[in-house]
Amino acid sequence: MARAKLPKKRHALMVMLAAVLGALGLWLYTPDAPRAALVARYQRSPADRIDVAGLGLHLRDDGPRDAPAILLLHGFGASLHTWEPWAEDLRRDHRVVRLDLPGFGLSDAEPAGDYSDERGVAILVALLDRLGIDRATVVGNSLGGRLAWRLAAAHPERVSRLVLISPDGFASPGFDYDRPAEVPASLQLMRYVLPAPLVRMSLEPAYADPARLSEDLVTRYRDLMLAPGIRAAMLDRMEKTVLVPPEPLLARITAPTLLLWGQQDQMIPVRNAQDYLAVLPDARLQVFPDLGHVPHEEAPDRSLAVLRGFLVAAGEDPATR
Repeated sequence: MARAKLPKKRHALMVMLAAVLGALGLWLYTPDAPRAALVARYQRSPADRIDVAGLGLHLRDDGPRDAPAILLLHGFGASLHTWEPWAEDLRRDHRVVRLDLPGFGLSDAEPAGDYSDERGVAILVALLDRLGIDRATVVGNSLGGRLAWRLAAAHPERVSRLVLISPDGFASPGFDYDRPAEVPASLQLMRYVLPAPLVRMSLEPAYADPARLSEDLVTRYRDLMLAPGIRAAMLDRMEKTVLVPPEPLLARITAPTLLLWGQQDQMIPVRNAQDYLAVLPDARLQVFPDLGHVPHEEAPDRSLAVLRGFLVAAGEDPATR
């Protein structure tokens, strides 16, 4: 008799376990946020969305139209809002253009899933053409840094000055040359689950002092990751990232280049700066001993002062005229 009852008990246990896991999944499940609500909160006006290269891009274009132009490119998982303190200052005497890169924030994801650097550069050129900008100082952080130097290498006539903040591009653990990146299967859960503590935990390594990561900042990052289709686009970009040996491309860059790096960067180590300095024809480095991967967020005033100094030395800062 006891043996006959065992399968029933086992079945009951499995049913109970499935119910518990189902309830836990429902409790943790994070659906996409309504796009209209995100637009109302994070898009300044309908004019801040334009069509470029077959995509709807969220951007901000501020400052005098006849002033020197600066194009700001954010890093992975970020948005144009990461540049807010810099843009507020620079727009007094520069034309400041910043955008949500495709598949981030309020910009469209690539319908064909093409997140190659070549496609990214083509979009940036099309954007400059659409805005009537012949040449610009191009600033990029992390992923945006890689797109910035790829743009400068492919189209030197469009880049007057180059500023790379902890730029991506050289091989690192999990990111080899000429092969797709290794993306842990556990990250696929991000499609369905994105609690705020998990977002905070993923962002903390970017900051030397996690106390600088405010609740408002975490909320903004998480909100924009919950835009419809963005989590899938982020995973798609990670899975299709293929790095190429950067040295031949970097050697083509003619624009004077400023490298900004936080000594405490846990995402792209500061030692990578020497790889860039060894190849770039005209480059200088500024290291911030107490900052991490996003010095423009952690210490906007100090990092902006270095940028201003670089532009003055290059004769391109109208604030000194």
